[in-house]
Order: sequence, then C-alpha cells, then structure tokens
Amino acid sequence: MAPKDYKSLLDPARIPAHVAIIMDGNGRWATRRGLSRMEGHRRGAEVVESLMDAAMDLGIRVVSLYAFSTENWSRPRAEVQGLWKLLGYFFESRIETLKKRGIQVRHTGSLAQLPASTQEVIARSIRETRRNRKIILNFCLNYGGRQELVDAVNSWAGRRGAKETMTVAKMGRFLYSPDLPDVDLLIRTSGEYRISNFLLWQIAYAELVFTKVLWPDFRPRHLYRTIYEYQTRERRFGGL
Repeated sequence: MAPKDYKSLLDPARIPAHVAIIMDGNGRWATRRGLSRMEGHRRGAEVVESLMDAAMDLGIRVVSLYAFSTENWSRPRAEVQGLWKLLGYFFESRIETLKKRGIQVRHTGSLAQLPASTQEVIARSIRETRRNRKIILNFCLNYGGRQELVDAVNSWAGRRGAKETMTVAKMGRFLYSPDLPDVDLLIRTSGEYRISNFLLWQIAYAELVFTKVLWPDFRPRHLYRTIYEYQTRERRFGGL
C-alpha cells in the first residue's frame, strides 16, 4: 500500500508559522548501522536542506533547530569537537545556497564557549543573510531554556525602575530572540517524549508531535504528516 499523501491533505490557511524541531536520534541511527556517531551527525546535517525546501514550499515562516544544548557539553570531548567542525563546515559550505534561496540564518543561545572559527562562520552566515525574507532558519546552539529565562530576568533586573515588577510582556522582550513568534508546532524525532530544556517560554501553547523516525531518516513526507496531525487538533490557548 502506498503511503498517504499528507501534503495534499494540508489546509494552506492553517500552516504553523513557527516550527521547532528537536533533532534526536543521530547516534542511534549510526549505531544500528555499525557507523560512528559522527557519521550519524553528518547524515543528520544533510537533512536540513530538504527540510527547508519543504518548509518554504508550505509557507512556514520560522524553523528552529535544536542543534546543541547547554547540557551537550557533557558528551565525550572528541564528539563535541567533531560537532563544532561539522557545524562550521555546514555553514561554510551552505552559505551561498542559503543566500540564493532567501533563507535568513539566526542563532539563539550563547556563542561564547564555541571555538573561534565556529563563531566566525556563524556570525558571517547571519550577517550575509540578514536581508533575506523568505524564511528564518534559527539554529539553537549552546542553548538552554532555563538559562535563557535566567539571562532574561538578569538583563531586566539590571535596568528595572524603582518598584517595577516583571510581566509576561516584559519577559518576552528580554529573551534571546524576542522578535520571533511563539512556537506553533514542536516536533521531536527518535521516539523520545521529552522537551529537554528547549524553548520553554516559547512553547507555552505549542502543539507537540513525537515521531519514532530517527533524525537522519526524517524526510519532507514526515514533516507533512506532523503538520497534518497539528491541523487535526483544536488550539484553544486556554479558552473554550
């Protein structure tokens, strides 16, 4: 039986504006094939291009990818260093393609601990694509949701007025990327059912979809299927 054509079932008027993805399963994908974990990460990086093509075709405005968390520093040093080299290569090799396709690169998180060469290539990618308007590709690198909230509060506290109190609206203005819309759809691959400290503020009313597909196997058809599931739900935002 042929797989269902979920793309044809989608309502163009109800496409999520901001899709966030926890790209999980690279290591397991590689282990099952007798390959190195780094090969799994490399294959996972190759998924991004087709994902963005599909997202642009659907009219998604923002795609946020959880590429490296603040907790990932606990992984073996060789793997961490390999990830920075891979990310550096990704940005270096894709920058011209990103520019031509109108993709604006963003970064959410802290670049402070990253190798200088990785910081430089990310900064260049952001600078050279800043005028692109078709879609935003937001890489969450060295990112942690709790740390973002702590940093937001500390930033506000440093300039607060006398007797001034924090509000929901004020908090939003002090986040790492305050101009990005809240997440509509959060996808996690690999069959795990956790948020893992990702965009905790921004996913307050996001629809969550978990799929068993490992990230290197994630294809546009899987994106269509998750958006189809998103469209079957009724979003009430706390109302009736």
